[in-house]
Amino acid sequence: MQRLWSPLLVLLLYCCLSGSQANRVYVHPFYLFAAENVSCETLQAPMVKPLETLPVAPLDNEVLTPDHRDPSKVDVQRQNITERTAVLAGLLNALGLRMYKALSSKQHSANTLLSPVNTFGSLVTFYLGASRKTAGSFQLLLGLSRETDGEDCVSLMDGHKVLKTLQGINSLLDDGPKDEITTQVWAFTRQDAQLSEDFIQGTQDFSDTSFIRGVDFSKPQVAEQLVNSFVEMTSDGKVKDIFKDLNATNNLLFITSFNFQGNWKKAFQPDETTLKEFHVDQTTTVMAPLMTRTDQYHYFNDTVRRCTIVKLSLSKRSYMLLVLPHEGVKLGDVESKLRRDVISDWHQNLQEGLLELSLPKFSMSSVTDLRDLLTTMNPEIEAKLLGSKAEFSQLSNTKPFTIDKAINKVLFEMSEEGAEPQDPTQEEGVPLKLSINRPFFFSVIEGNFNSILMLGKIINPLL
Repeated sequence: MQRLWSPLLVLLLYCCLSGSQANRVYVHPFYLFAAENVSCETLQAPMVKPLETLPVAPLDNEVLTPDHRDPSKVDVQRQNITERTAVLAGLLNALGLRMYKALSSKQHSANTLLSPVNTFGSLVTFYLGASRKTAGSFQLLLGLSRETDGEDCVSLMDGHKVLKTLQGINSLLDDGPKDEITTQVWAFTRQDAQLSEDFIQGTQDFSDTSFIRGVDFSKPQVAEQLVNSFVEMTSDGKVKDIFKDLNATNNLLFITSFNFQGNWKKAFQPDETTLKEFHVDQTTTVMAPLMTRTDQYHYFNDTVRRCTIVKLSLSKRSYMLLVLPHEGVKLGDVESKLRRDVISDWHQNLQEGLLELSLPKFSMSSVTDLRDLLTTMNPEIEAKLLGSKAEFSQLSNTKPFTIDKAINKVLFEMSEEGAEPQDPTQEEGVPLKLSINRPFFFSVIEGNFNSILMLGKIINPLL
């Protein structure tokens, strides 16, 4: 059986990842995550290996224990994870920005929040249960398809490598004063179905805890109450009433919860938090609590895209980028220009200076239906991945099998406190005053590989 890896490819990969940033040798992302011993040629032969499935425990709201995890399977993909992280960060950033712009355009006048890491992980988990053709559509969207493949011949990636790399991005924040990231996964399947071992392992690969349960959907209203109650109890009350409009033909309900609790590297002074005007639009103003701190910040006034960018350090390994449109400029006009190269350009132009920065206190949460989001991006994409053209022959022993609900829940909370002790010394000089007192965009980014953990906008900080 032909192996995808060759000594020359390994050498090129090593040069790419260990050499200087300026002289990297390009290696296609597929080869970093390719499934070993899987090629177009081997996939042409009919499958002789039966689908390996596992029974699913019935839903019981008295049994709230997370699914058992085999440490040997959970940890095996963590080895050599760093060499893949930089490439995956670029892929999830690109797709995340694309998805965020679609979501934001639909939620034009509302606060918006999306986690590219969580969304990417959900899609890869679904990929593990997809048929060959549907798997090819997933790889194409994720940026992990091999360009030489055709529709009838798809070289498969190793989804477990991708998911463990995503979880590795989250774990990079675990050192020292830190932000806390918690990822949970729930999957509820019809009670007579078994799920593939591959899919079950995938739910564990990028989550801290997972819950897979069988449900009797013959009485949809009863099932809805049981499922929602179970999710609320196992999420410590953070995820409530998530599923609606269930029916007796449901095969699989899927939800992930991504909870980010952040700390500023340097605290905002509570006695300098005051109610100030926040201009929601040209005719609406609200009084919102604005935190103020005078300090050295990295910032950039982008006269081309007509916005100001400020970098705020969070924990040792993460930071926030605030993007404030210039007065008279619509936030949507700035968001329409969001791309990886634009954010990279902002980074390169940041300069340090003394700012008196005022920023609204805000925490927020969002619920995103992935099918609706994919439809907003492109109805054909949704049809191929989760809709009428999608096939999940590798997900269950029940045929046909559908993913009926796919929900991402994101929670974002920032403490007013700081991770480091306060420096009592006063900064010298006259600070430039910058008040974030109108709608703005923000991103939370992991600092080692610049992986985007969250993208969001605040239209009204009181909502």
